[in-house]
Amino acid sequence: MKITKNAKNAICIGTLCSVAYLAVYIARNILSAITPAILETGLLTKEFLGTLSSAYFTFYAVGQLINGIIGDKIKAVYMMSTGLLLAGVTGFMFPAFIGSGSWLVLIYGMTAFFLSMIYAPMTRVVAESTDPIHAVRCSLGYTFASFFGSPAAGLLAAIFVWYDAFNFSSSILVFMAIACFVLFTVFERRGIVKYGQRGDTASAITAPTGFVPKIKLLIRHDIIRFSAISMITGVVRTAVLFWMPTYFSEHLGYDSEDSALIFTVATLVISAISFIAVGLYELLGRRRYPALLILFGVSAVAFILTFLVKSPVLNIIFLVLAVMGSNGSASILWSVYCPSLADTGMVSSATGFLDFLSYMAAAIATAVFGNMVSLVGWGNLILIWTALIALGILVSIPCKRGHIMKSDKPQV
Repeated sequence: MKITKNAKNAICIGTLCSVAYLAVYIARNILSAITPAILETGLLTKEFLGTLSSAYFTFYAVGQLINGIIGDKIKAVYMMSTGLLLAGVTGFMFPAFIGSGSWLVLIYGMTAFFLSMIYAPMTRVVAESTDPIHAVRCSLGYTFASFFGSPAAGLLAAIFVWYDAFNFSSSILVFMAIACFVLFTVFERRGIVKYGQRGDTASAITAPTGFVPKIKLLIRHDIIRFSAISMITGVVRTAVLFWMPTYFSEHLGYDSEDSALIFTVATLVISAISFIAVGLYELLGRRRYPALLILFGVSAVAFILTFLVKSPVLNIIFLVLAVMGSNGSASILWSVYCPSLADTGMVSSATGFLDFLSYMAAAIATAVFGNMVSLVGWGNLILIWTALIALGILVSIPCKRGHIMKSDKPQV
């Protein structure tokens, strides 16, 4: 089968975005992966790590909101390359300030803010430079990269001592900053990257003018419901994932090296859910809400089994399935829903807003989980996670009235 020019252009854009986002998620997950090793050194306490991670998610969330709006006005090449470069610089500073308390929190928070310059502008350039069907495929690629970042970070934690793992992830960010600037510049000159239209055969996007009409169109696109889904899945894919290595070591009795290895394998398996979720969405006739109900349902059942089953191996399997189900719902949000908003003229702003909600929820949850586990225990904490997923099931029940509920099947 002959590959069209539009498809080739989408492959170029999607590959670059996916690799860049993989670098972002390696940097974002590296602290989680090395947490057991840092705890063993006594340099940081579990409570301070919870505070550190919470500060990271807060800075990242606020950055998503700000940079999402800016991303609708400034080209992705400048946003992405600058964010990657500055995040790499502050990442190198982290090991040097490991005992500096509030300075460490500020440095790690600024790393998060700089990394927040990537996702929303990237989604905009994909939505406006490719046909709808290719936009979903590109988004699937970097959604997979975001999940694959966790096992990659775990692999670095298993290979290097904790500070070398951090420095290596920062080196990757700097390299990708240079690569994004060079390649996006080339893509723009060759007409591969465009703004304000979709694909070579599409005319310019005719979005409504004025802030209020755009917001009304976003509401018709069901952004309120997806805001709730963003917060729910954000807690699981971010806060729960952050505490997984500690859960393996404290609750299941594995040492730090084994916990890091298990975390690597577990997150590698979890990363496959992005393909499974979009495949399910396609199988169901490109209907979002039935796919969300199935994925949230699997997650809820698996969390219950995680609570009930005491065998460490089975416990890990069910926990992985639970996180996979929730992350599958996140894949529908980021790979399907966000790229479908091109007609609003606010792809970057809307994506940044949804990511803001996701990480604000994760920021609160990470700090709460770190302090709660010593009070209620890991078992009861799992029940709280189960209740959260049950809320996701309720939110995903379809409601046609007043919303755009058409099939997501692209017109090509």
